[in-house]
Amino acid sequence: MTEYERSRTMPALPEHVFDQAANIDQLDSWLPEELHVHAAGDLPAVTVHEDRTDEDTAALLRAERDQMRLEWGTREQGSYTGWLQVAGIGTGTSEVTVHLSFFDESHDPGGEAVSDALDRSLERLEEQVRLRVDNAAG
Repeated sequence: MTEYERSRTMPALPEHVFDQAANIDQLDSWLPEELHVHAAGDLPAVTVHEDRTDEDTAALLRAERDQMRLEWGTREQGSYTGWLQVAGIGTGTSEVTVHLSFFDESHDPGGEAVSDALDRSLERLEEQVRLRVDNAAG
């Protein structure tokens, strides 16, 4: 098993960050550009399309607002899981941590690729949070 984790501080309340991260209709705005999540009926069932392989994978996505936590993973193969945790760190800021676990080496794109994707995703999530907070304020 290989695991990766990244964190980023964001200038918004944890509720705002979590609401943006957990919005199923806007996941594509912050996930890696090559991944697309579509609700497959009622949550937690979703389908993830990966541009690189042009394949769809059955997955699960759970949002636990009271814990400020998202959890996801593949359904049939059990080859991949992840979570996102939002924590308030005071004065209207939050820390977002994303953790990925690959149980099947064939699904692990490698440390550099995963680290880059996590960094870009957290940057994109911060941009979306900033847009939301700025639009709400103005």
